[in-house]
Amino acid sequence: MKKQAQTTEESIKVFKALADPIRLEIVKYLSQLAHEVSCGEISQAMQISKTSGSYHFKILQEAGLITVRKVAREKYVILDRSTFDRHLTHFWQSL
Repeated sequence: MKKQAQTTEESIKVFKALADPIRLEIVKYLSQLAHEVSCGEISQAMQISKTSGSYHFKILQEAGLITVRKVAREKYVILDRSTFDRHLTHFWQSL
């Protein structure tokens, strides 16, 4: 039963993260790329401030939807497609 509760909590984080229009746009942007990209590039493409971008990237990362890699002062992100597969593919079967 513990594993099911953990999976439910993870799913809630995923769906809450995807419920925000800006984060959904970030995911759409990243889904078109097969490589990592800087947070700055995404913020510029989404026309959001660095502070706003940091907030959204943190939520996406906590939900496991993106992987973040830091190099010096720059952060690079890429979609974690396995999270989408785990929580969204055949979602109704995991209820």
